[in-house]
Amino acid sequence: MQRIGVFVCHCGSNIAATVDVKKVVEIIKNEPGVVHAEDYQYMCSEAGQAKIIEAVKEHKLTGIVVCSCSPRMHETTFRNAAARAGLNSYMVEIANIREQCSWIHKNIEEATEKAVILARAAVAKVNLNTPLFPGESRVTKRALVIGGGIAGIQTALDIADAGYEVDIVEKTPSIGGRMSQIDKTFPTLDCSACILTPKMVDAAAHKNISIYTYSEVENVSGFVGDFTVDIRKKARSVDMNKCTGCGVCQEKCPSKKTPSEFNRGLSNRSAIYTPFAQAIPNVPVIDREACIKFKTGKCGLCAKVCGAGAIDYEQEDEIVTRKYGAIVVATGFDMIKLDRFDEYAYSQSPDVITSFELERIMNAAGPTKGHLERMSDHKAPKDVVFIQCVGSRCSDERGKPYCSKVCCMYTAKHAMLIRDKYPDVNVTVFYIDVRTPGKNFDEFYRRAVEEYGVHYIKGQVGKVIPQADGSLLVRGVDLIDNRQILKKADMVVLAAAIEPNKDVRKIATMLTASIDTNNFLTEAHPKLRPVESPTAGIFLSGMSQGPKDIPETVAQAGAAAVKVIGLLAKDKLLTNPCTAKSDELLCNGCSQCANVCPYGAISYEEKLINDHGIKETRRVACVNTALCQGCGACTVTCPSGAMDLQGFSNRQIISEVDAICR
Repeated sequence: MQRIGVFVCHCGSNIAATVDVKKVVEIIKNEPGVVHAEDYQYMCSEAGQAKIIEAVKEHKLTGIVVCSCSPRMHETTFRNAAARAGLNSYMVEIANIREQCSWIHKNIEEATEKAVILARAAVAKVNLNTPLFPGESRVTKRALVIGGGIAGIQTALDIADAGYEVDIVEKTPSIGGRMSQIDKTFPTLDCSACILTPKMVDAAAHKNISIYTYSEVENVSGFVGDFTVDIRKKARSVDMNKCTGCGVCQEKCPSKKTPSEFNRGLSNRSAIYTPFAQAIPNVPVIDREACIKFKTGKCGLCAKVCGAGAIDYEQEDEIVTRKYGAIVVATGFDMIKLDRFDEYAYSQSPDVITSFELERIMNAAGPTKGHLERMSDHKAPKDVVFIQCVGSRCSDERGKPYCSKVCCMYTAKHAMLIRDKYPDVNVTVFYIDVRTPGKNFDEFYRRAVEEYGVHYIKGQVGKVIPQADGSLLVRGVDLIDNRQILKKADMVVLAAAIEPNKDVRKIATMLTASIDTNNFLTEAHPKLRPVESPTAGIFLSGMSQGPKDIPETVAQAGAAAVKVIGLLAKDKLLTNPCTAKSDELLCNGCSQCANVCPYGAISYEEKLINDHGIKETRRVACVNTALCQGCGACTVTCPSGAMDLQGFSNRQIISEVDAICR
């Protein structure tokens, strides 16, 4: 029988306001194995931990139960305290009597009774606990950043500046991401390219950074500190070492009818193209689906005019396999498709555009050379209407339930830029709420209203109706004046909702990283570990984790880089001992556990088994403890009961259930 100490925390009034802590202590003293029980105001404090250490030594405790908040918050804290007292860290159990008890009950008697039950279950488990010892795994001193936008670039630069090698994998022909498509940034209205281009150049020139553009992550295996990643370098059909970036091939290419992805489809590009002028690398790529040579076998004009002989039609995809100690996901975002929002006539009129399309129209390198024009007749608009929250804060399945966070600010920016450059243009903004929580953000919005005369109307737009004369009729409502509005406009700009990059689910599956219902990557803890994935060694940067503006993205990129540097600085890592373990005498080699393991931690070997004196060769399951995350999927799948989880064995779980049912 163990010698168990139970420590019940008041957590200020978080627990004590609903749970009779003294009563819990008195009752739990009578549980089998409990030799000491006490309470304290803040058990996680230095004084509280000192009480635990003192009790371990005084009462010769072999196990500890702490009745406090979620183990996600302070399990490590109490395990470290136990280790300082000379007790094995894994002889500590947390009874969550805050989130699972005091916070969800209002009746003190009910909450106290439940707190006792949770404590009793934890005591029953500790009685069956055995000391566990973590193993060690090596660390590869190299990081992978998936995504070459501002988040990925900043993360890579910070890691590289610390002396570690970094690879950036970007699926498009150039790094730069969405920020390269933006004209000005809020709230300073400085040039986006002027900020981003030096960062791109720094990344390309850094001795510790390797950039794989027009490439995708094909496969990921391994574990924290020792990931193996296959990168597919897609065939550019242009030799990067020979190309001088002169651009003659693009000028002479006869196939110029492919919508430009960089200009959001507002203009066309050639089949051989460089996305934008400042692209890095400044080497074009041939779009084989649009190229006449690849479709018909004819043409080949680009090869004929290329003085450097860089065109290579025979080039094939290449698989590069590298080892990494850590992986950062910075896959970025896009705007939702507006197919389901036809009430705004986006598919009916070329003069109904998205905010991102307006960015390209306002950009000097855009399809209209920076002139504000209607895309239908290229005439200057006189009345521009902005519609906020298109697909954001949506109550039905058409859009997204969350706020996209940046729309209010970039709409104010667009309105100010239009009014500043074209003072005779009337600008109206229909909004639900104006959200400007950042530094100097509200002042920026007030400038749009007070200095630039932008007309804000609190209300929603029900329909945009194209008229015979080419104008647009906006039917909305003014909630302040409680009246309906019919307003003529020459151009309507939709602030469409932001969503994660469409490839994020595939990436998350390869990395066994968690995603939420909106496909944003989930952090390990929203407050304490905001840039870490629940999967060890996987870190989050930028909009892959949730909507955010550029300063917040850069800050998070730096935070992710610091976490990676902290990991790569270690020569060895301690592995979690709470992993699956196979009983070779019971295993029948059916492979069901390997089929359900999301981490690929289970393999099979032919072994000579001594089954009560009978020796025979059997196919049995083997667990790679460095890969195993202790999820328990294999234990519930195993039909023979051979697979068990150390620290959470079937026997321990059943003992907890028995204690609860007493």
